[in-house]
Amino acid sequence: MIAKIETGRINPSYSKTKAIFDTLQNLQRKMETKAKDILQENVVGIQKSELVSRAAKTMHETGFSQLPVLDGAQPVGSVSERTVLDRILRGHDLSELSRLRVEEIMEEAFPSIDPETPLDVVSALLQYSSAVLVTKKGEVLGIITKADLLKIIHS
Repeated sequence: MIAKIETGRINPSYSKTKAIFDTLQNLQRKMETKAKDILQENVVGIQKSELVSRAAKTMHETGFSQLPVLDGAQPVGSVSERTVLDRILRGHDLSELSRLRVEEIMEEAFPSIDPETPLDVVSALLQYSSAVLVTKKGEVLGIITKADLLKIIHS
């Protein structure tokens, strides 16, 4: 059908043209990278009731610069090295800061997306957030960071 259209032998109706376009668009969607293809399943988070010192230790031990803050299994915020360092640079007493609960210094939660979300949407979200949580029915399946996008380019 497409070959006949290209050679000018037939002039398709609107419904035929739309059906071809929709089919090609669906094929493209099936082939594009989705959030589920690049997410990191091992999500390291911290409970909101934990101390800031514990969050700093977890970031240091894992090498992650940001963590989702959880209330049970539910994401409620985020904490990052930047969050802690900003407090230190503003003159916050280190021993006092280390005894604060994470919920007292946490920032907004990372955006949550569906596993089927296309890579271009993930990239756009990562321009404004340091990480994106991949969730399904309220359950955290994984996390995607800017470093994960770099891994795609490398591979």
